Amino acid sequence: MKTKNQTLFRQNHKVADVFSLSESIVVYPGDCLDLLKSIPDESFQLVVTSPPYNIGKEYEKKLHLDVYLKQQAQIIAECVRALSPEGSICWQVGNYVDRGAIIPLDTVLYHIFSNLGLRMRNRIIWHFEHGLHCSRRFSGRYETIIWFTKSEDYVFNLDPVRVPQKYPGKKYFKGPKAGQYSCNPLGKNPGDLWVVPNVKSNHIEKTKHPCQFPVELIERLVLSLTNEGDWVLDPFLGTGTSVIAAVRHGRRGVGAETVQKYIDLARDRIQQEIDGTLLTRPMDRPVYDPVEAGNSLTVAPWDKKGSEQMRLFEKRAKYGKGR
Repeated sequence: MKTKNQTLFRQNHKVADVFSLSESIVVYPGDCLDLLKSIPDESFQLVVTSPPYNIGKEYEKKLHLDVYLKQQAQIIAECVRALSPEGSICWQVGNYVDRGAIIPLDTVLYHIFSNLGLRMRNRIIWHFEHGLHCSRRFSGRYETIIWFTKSEDYVFNLDPVRVPQKYPGKKYFKGPKAGQYSCNPLGKNPGDLWVVPNVKSNHIEKTKHPCQFPVELIERLVLSLTNEGDWVLDPFLGTGTSVIAAVRHGRRGVGAETVQKYIDLARDRIQQEIDGTLLTRPMDRPVYDPVEAGNSLTVAPWDKKGSEQMRLFEKRAKYGKGR
């Protein structure tokens, strides 16, 4: 349910293209360093982004890793300058691939943040089930979100992002609370492994962008690391996902994008969010299970012919009393 402040926020604001603290939604058509130069110190509560992975996508030029890291360091330093003392930076990255060998970008970016005085609070694993099928290594099915804070006094709101308890009926079995329920009725901490479907061809949020991330992934960060009215920055905005998540929950959002077709997409999607017409996957929806859904494609054709396929980690039969 949207609060009164969130409803008024949607009604009273438009999408601007020049940053000002008097604005609430900004899509800057240009380089993020130019945007950051116009931003006063300590203005943002959350910086959240998925930068180019330097793998040669259409919106980037593949660089030597050292050159790429220098560019990232320059941008990260400006983001830290513009970050509130109570603020957080979340950098969502995958792997850089060099002649078939992978280099996890979070491992080589860590020292940039650390050298700027930031402290890592979590290395969040974002797991998804679909992606490129590899033939000479195991297929990649996760990326990481490295979360840093600027100080020890940082915003962290756990209650808005709690997930259902696994055993809500569990009780204390001894001590002064024996017989009382031991779980938080609001739910449990979601932990640092997040299972969220990635945006592929049949995802409701899919656009023409090749590396779009889902709104629900950023919603969890916005809700836990900011308060209503706070500023959220995405220096590599893409199709506007971070600003959409901010607007949805009564925060102010700004991002920079250099590719015109993605600028247009971002502005259009953010306007749809303001109008209440943008279709996204709900944050609390369980991940689709094709077997439970009875999808006919889960029946292997070779099983019908009596042949067998090796099933590593096959689900076991349901446990009985003697488990």
